[in-house]
Amino acid sequence: MKFFLLIFVLFNTFIFNVNAKVVYLDMNLILSKSNVGISLNNHLKKIADLNVEKYQNIENKIIKKEEALLAQQNILEKSEFEKKLNEFSNEVKIYRSNKKKSLDDLNEIKLKNIKKILDLLNPIISNYVNENSISLVVPRKNIIVGKKDLDITDKIIKLMNVNIQELDF
Repeated sequence: MKFFLLIFVLFNTFIFNVNAKVVYLDMNLILSKSNVGISLNNHLKKIADLNVEKYQNIENKIIKKEEALLAQQNILEKSEFEKKLNEFSNEVKIYRSNKKKSLDDLNEIKLKNIKKILDLLNPIISNYVNENSISLVVPRKNIIVGKKDLDITDKIIKLMNVNIQELDF
C-alpha cells in the first residue's frame, strides 16, 4: 500500500512540474576554458615543469652514481661496497619520497584552487538560475544525450569571465 502511495505522489509531482526548466552544465569545460581556469592550469603547468626539471637533474645524478658504484663493485671490498650500496639505496628512497611529496603538493594546490573557483562560481550559477527561471541544473557528465540549447556552459563561462577577473594562486 505504501508503495502505491509513493508512486501516486511521485507521478502527481511530475505531472504538475511538466513546465520545469532543466539545463546542463559542463564543469570540466568551465575549469579549462574560463579565464580563471586557464590561469590556474598555466600556474599548475609551471609548477609541474619546474618539478620535472628539478627531479630530472636529480635522477641523472643518481644514475651516474649508480654507474660509478657498479663500476667499483669488483674493486671495493664486499663490506665497503655494501655500505655504499646502502647509502645509495637511502638516497634513492629519499628521492622517491621527495618526488611523491611534490606530486602530492601539486595535487593539493590544484584541489584547493579548484575549490576556490567553484566557491566563486556557485553564486554566478545561482544568480543565472534565478534570473532565467531554471528549475534544475544537471552536470554534463551525467547526461548521455541532450539538446545543445539546454547547455548553459558557454553562458556561465562568459559570466564568469566578466565577474571574476583574476584569482591569486
